[in-house]
This record gives sequence, C-alpha cells and structure tokens, in this order.
Amino acid sequence: MRKIKFLLFIISILANSLFAQFDFEAVQSKAFLEAFSSFDNVYQGSEVKLAFKVTIAEEWHVNSNDPGDEFLIPTAIEIADNPNFELVSIIYPEAEKKNLSFQEEPLELYEGTIYIGAVLKVKDGVEPGEYSVSYSFTYQACKEQCMPPETIDGEIKINIVNSQTPVNQINSEVFSNIKFTATEKIESDDNDDSLAGTLESSGLFISILVVFLGGLALNLTPCVYPLIPITIGYFGGQSEGSTGKLFGLGIFYVLGIALTYSIVGVVTSLSGSVFGTLMQNPVVVIVVAAVLVALSLSMFGLYEFKMPDKWVMKAGGAKSGVFGAFFMGLTMGIVAAPCIGPFVLGLVTYVGAKGDPVYGFFMFFFLALGLGTPYLFLALFSGKIKNLPRAGFWMEAVKHIFGFVLIGMAIYFLLPLIPKSINGFILPVYMIGVGIYLGFIDKLANDVKGFRIFKIVFSIVLIALSAWMLWPVEKKSPDWQKFTLPAYEKSIDSGEMMIIDFYADWCIPCKELDAMTFSDQRVIDESKKYTSYKVDMTKTLSEENEKIRKKFNIVGMPTIIIIDSNGNERERLTGFVDADKFLEILGKAK
Repeated sequence: MRKIKFLLFIISILANSLFAQFDFEAVQSKAFLEAFSSFDNVYQGSEVKLAFKVTIAEEWHVNSNDPGDEFLIPTAIEIADNPNFELVSIIYPEAEKKNLSFQEEPLELYEGTIYIGAVLKVKDGVEPGEYSVSYSFTYQACKEQCMPPETIDGEIKINIVNSQTPVNQINSEVFSNIKFTATEKIESDDNDDSLAGTLESSGLFISILVVFLGGLALNLTPCVYPLIPITIGYFGGQSEGSTGKLFGLGIFYVLGIALTYSIVGVVTSLSGSVFGTLMQNPVVVIVVAAVLVALSLSMFGLYEFKMPDKWVMKAGGAKSGVFGAFFMGLTMGIVAAPCIGPFVLGLVTYVGAKGDPVYGFFMFFFLALGLGTPYLFLALFSGKIKNLPRAGFWMEAVKHIFGFVLIGMAIYFLLPLIPKSINGFILPVYMIGVGIYLGFIDKLANDVKGFRIFKIVFSIVLIALSAWMLWPVEKKSPDWQKFTLPAYEKSIDSGEMMIIDFYADWCIPCKELDAMTFSDQRVIDESKKYTSYKVDMTKTLSEENEKIRKKFNIVGMPTIIIIDSNGNERERLTGFVDADKFLEILGKAK
C-alpha cells in the first residue's frame, strides 16, 4: 500500500511538472521570502537573531518542517557554513494539522504567512565590518496536488562593530511573531555558557531557578547596603505581634521590592535606557527621602504608620501594617534598582532582544524575589526585637535609634542633589550630632544598665566614624581625565590604550571602586600605561550623556571599559572588583 501511495505521489509531481510547461500560474513561486535581522549592528562575540518571513500564495499550503510523512518534502531553512558565524538554533512555527485527499492521516502544514527564526553567534576574532550570510529556503507547495520542491537562495548583510558603535534593536514587529524560547539547538562541540544561552536552552522552571539564584547573588554586592539599615529601621520600629504576622509583613515588603524592580527592569530592557536611572531623577530621590523621613517620625511617636482603620475593619482587622510594608517595599525597589552586575546586564540584554514584556516582567520579578528573600528574614529578626522580655522604655529608645537611622539614609540619598563642596560634610556632622544626643542628652531607658552601656558604646563608635570621615586625607587615584568625544577620538587616532570608567554619584559600587581599587598604588602605577577617562553619568538623562551612553551601549553603573591600542574593546566590567582582580584584567587586556 505504501509503495502504491509513493508511486501515485511521484506520478502527481511529474504530471504537475509537465503541466507547468503550459500553465504560467503553475511555474510561479508559491512562497515569497523576506529576511530580517534583530539589530542594526552586532558586537564582536555576541549573538544576532534572524527572522524569515514566508508569505504563501492564497489557497496553497506548504509542508511543515516535520510534515508527518516520509514522502513529503519538509520546509527548511539552511544557513550556509560561514567562517565568521556559528549557527546556534533554528526555530520553526507551530504547524496546522489538516486532512488531505491523498493522505489518510492528518498532515502538519503551513498556510498564509509564517515566521522562521534563527540565532547566529559571531565567532571570536572577527574584525569589524559588513559580512554576508547565505541561506536557502526549501519548500514543497500543494493545493489539490503537490508541486515539485523549490529552493529560494538569498543572503543577508550583518554589520559587526566594536563597543564604540551603538547597537539598536530593529524589526521588533517581525520578531514578536517568533518564540525564541522554544529553540531547536544545533549540535555543537562548544558549550554556550552565557545567560542567554542558558535561558534559551532551559525550561521555564530551570530559568526561574537561575534568575532567582542570580537575585540572591546580588546580595553579595555593595549596591544593596542601603537596604540593610532601612529594613532594620522600619521593621524594628513598626512590626509587632506573632511570628506569623511578622512573616506576612515581610512577604508584602519583598513583593513590593519585586514589583518595582521588575517594572524598572522591563522598561530598561525594552527602552534601552540605563538600569536604575530613577535614582538620578531629583523628584524620585526627594520622594524616597520624604518617605524615609515620614517613617522616621513614626519612630519618634508622632503617629503610627498603618492602614486606615476603615480598611482594617473591612479586611477583618488583621491587615494592620500590610499597606505600610508593601508601600515601603515599592520604595525600596527603587533604591535596589541601581544594582547592576554581569548577571543583571545579561538579563537586561536578553529581555531586550526578546522584546516580550510579559516574559521580561516574569524573569525580573523572580530575580527581585531572589534579591529580596534575605530581607524577609532580616525583617522577621528586626520585628522580633519588640517581643524580647522586659520590653519597656528601652524599646522606645531603640525606636528613636531606628528613627535616626532612617533620617541618616534620607540624607544619604539626597547627597547627589547637594553641591559637592559641602555634601562630604553633611552626613558626618549629622552622625556626630546623633552620637552626642544619644550618649549625653537622651536619658530615656538609662535605668536599664545593659542598654545604657550599649547606647554609650554606639555613640562613641558613631562619633569616631564621623571624625574619620571628616579627617583630611590624600585621595590617591589614577590620573583621570574628563571624557569628551573629541578627546576620545584623538586617543583612538593616536593608538592609546584606554581605561574608561562610567560612574554616578548614586552608585555605591562606584564609590567602593574609588576607595578600594583605584586608590591602590599598584593600580595607579599600571594605569599610567593607559589614558584614563572618567565619565560622570549622574545626570544620565542629559543630551550629552545620552549620546555617550548609546555610543558605548552602557546599561548600568559602574561600567569600566578597557580599550587596546587598535581601538577595540578588550574587557568590560560591570560591578565592583578588587585591586588584584583589576590588575589581572589589565594584564590580559594588553
């Protein structure tokens, strides 16, 4: 029976071929092919997505890539071997199942307009320039009978650039029709260890686990330091009750962080802006500071920060503090947004390339849950302070300390808005004032010997730390030059090796780099072989900074770019590295 079917199928094709000599419509192609790239330019060593839009003639269909019958010719895209590119994956659309007159079982077919995707990786060592990628599209068109297979050949141009050239996402409407999460991996001896490769090749559960663990790892970076005293200050003064209630409040606090963080992440990915720029907007900074001051006033007994009584009654009387915890989490999501590192940078790039806001929100939400999970337990621990035995007047004094901490954090966030000539003195002077007040003026709970000793020690440490911050010291650093595009172009023409440091006043790892890495004498000595530029990205939204950001594709601060004498980017660092690691990177970049 199968042999008879095969014979009839061959006869049908031969008959159609003969008829095609006398029928002009039959010899016309039944599919029209267009090829698109996901980016106008592609960085060396990165990936680029291709989309093939196939428009099938009306009343005709083509076989799918797996039509379900060995005698039918599958639809296929083939990328020719290329010394500059490696084929990573090909993604075919879902097919439609239909019953045809010449086949007993339903076949998988394509009709109308379909989109096929492919992912290419630029091989190492490819020099900047325009390159061609050849492809062929094979299909078999059918109506009542099937035509002979046809192949359409073509090529697409891909422009490889170095890091100094901006890269923009294009053809997003076309790529939105392709599900790049369901990739058909091409067998390769090389393992793709990038975040994008891991997420593309993993199922949903594994992807969630990967980004959650990446969020947990963010807690090892200094960008989250402000969250620690704020969390302790808020829950140490606001939370009370059973462990279950405290845990519930902590859950809402973390959900607030995750909601804001994920929205910021998706907007950054799809708009191409800098991750965490909210903290350089004066209005946002002032609002965050105002929230912290408002919370601090509740620590001093001016009012209690909780849901309105009418809302509490409607909710059954068990939601006191839930609104406050969630709102506090929303605010802290803005504070956590400047946290950037290789993992977050990879996720921003990946989500931006996919162009799927829902998927992007989902990934950033679980990233932020990982970031916020330790603060759930910190909130629980801080809130349990109220349940310690003999909590009386001394607990009110502890609340005052938390109140001062929150005011101190508000001042910290306002520092970038204060003239640099005085902002280095404001926080230390405030800390000295708090130390003097707590140690020598405030008499609350002094009858509790243990607490009185703690308060005196705390005050002395606070005053000593403030004095150290005010003590004039020689600040050692490389010979930084102010970055301008003309100066940069001159350095390129002169064949100078360069270190370009993108920093912002609101960036904690940037300050840590200045204090611990760039102040190291070995780094200073080694940097003399380079032209060192500082790029102040505090006001990221300015026109000049936006040009620089797009030119170098800056996603977040800190970003350090090391450029060789040929003008090529050799290394890109995002996040803090110590002096030893930085020296090692400089050695490899030569």
